[in-house]
Amino acid sequence: MKKLLCFLFVSIFFVPNVISAQTIKIKTTSVSFTEKNAKGLWNAWSDFKPAEILITIDAQKDRIIVNSPEIQVFSIKEYGDKIENETEKIVPFTCVDANGSKCIILVITKKTENNRMQFYINYSEVKFVYNVFN
Repeated sequence: MKKLLCFLFVSIFFVPNVISAQTIKIKTTSVSFTEKNAKGLWNAWSDFKPAEILITIDAQKDRIIVNSPEIQVFSIKEYGDKIENETEKIVPFTCVDANGSKCIILVITKKTENNRMQFYINYSEVKFVYNVFN
């Protein structure tokens, strides 16, 4: 009985912390961007360009690293609630980059497109989207 109680205690109090503090690595295949014009409206997205890079989401260190030619490091300030509907699943993060600029990072899974994944970095004036290798 003591072993069972010990197991339940460990399972309840320690396992959720391990699960929530995982590190996820994703590889990208291409990148596109858009920026606001003089009228404050978003321009059309650029054509996708090849971009084979590694992105690391490290929940234990509360950071996201985008290993592009110029390495980008984002501190995760808030983990948003996962949003899921019939067509997509969205995992949002409120972040601050190394320059102190706030951004929203989204990991989106498109259910209706064979679970295709995209990784968005959204600033107030510019947005980037990376297609993720599935």
